[in-house]
Amino acid sequence: MKKQILATGLSGLVGTRIRELLEDSFEFTDLSLATGVNITDSESVEKSVGDSEARVILHMAAKTDVDACEDDQVLGEEGAAWMVNVGGTENIVTAAKKTGKRVIYISTDFVFDGTKEFYTEKDSPNPVNWYARTKYEGEKLVAAADINSTIVRIAYPYRSSFSEKKDFVRRIKEKMEKGEEVKAVTDHIFTPTFIDDIASALKLLLATDFPGIYHVVGSQSLSTLEAANLIAQMFSLKARITPVVRSEYFKGKAFRPFKLRLKNDKIAKLGVKMRRFDEGLEEVKKQLTKQDN
Repeated sequence: MKKQILATGLSGLVGTRIRELLEDSFEFTDLSLATGVNITDSESVEKSVGDSEARVILHMAAKTDVDACEDDQVLGEEGAAWMVNVGGTENIVTAAKKTGKRVIYISTDFVFDGTKEFYTEKDSPNPVNWYARTKYEGEKLVAAADINSTIVRIAYPYRSSFSEKKDFVRRIKEKMEKGEEVKAVTDHIFTPTFIDDIASALKLLLATDFPGIYHVVGSQSLSTLEAANLIAQMFSLKARITPVVRSEYFKGKAFRPFKLRLKNDKIAKLGVKMRRFDEGLEEVKKQLTKQDN
């Protein structure tokens, strides 16, 4: 019999792929508006969690648009970013505590301020924008609760296809295919993560009881310019890539942490292979070729 998992965020960029890859191993129950559950409503969450025999809640739902979250800041705790990312997480944690369930909380590399050369799970977060602040508040709620919990930080997730939302790889690739200019930041270091690898890590974490924090991120950190060049090479695209600095590219947008090299040694030691960006792109290309044939 498959292990039952309660999950939020199953309809998103990451969640749909997690379900697709892991549904042979786990029975997922969707907690979402589509199934009548509003995570910002404590009663709705408590009833659904209480009625389920599942012992684990995988909490992926979040408002993730960094600039839209920044616009919410003026509304404080009344804004959607806080209500979903903090209030929703608090409701999940409260329900888990009452029912003795475990919580796996999906967080983000953005909880760091980007001032260090690299970050491990032992480094202290210091969020520099409202999205990051709300996700870190969620982390703190999970960590402080007297429950069995795991915090999973991911970074710049990408996959081969998803019609509802484009990740950064497919946005850049599409621009190149159309012959459009790609403005690529030279001084923004990030750690892209292939979603299929996130699924491999979650398969392990859902099946076991490893507590604490894990950086479930790719094994290669690079600049946006380097990433754009790799995308062009991998897909043999003639690209018009214009190098820009972050102050120009992100002008008028929410402040970003600009040096986000996250180390994934902890999850790697558990035997999970997190691909480099070039390796992930190679797999994306293989999957797209299969779809076309």
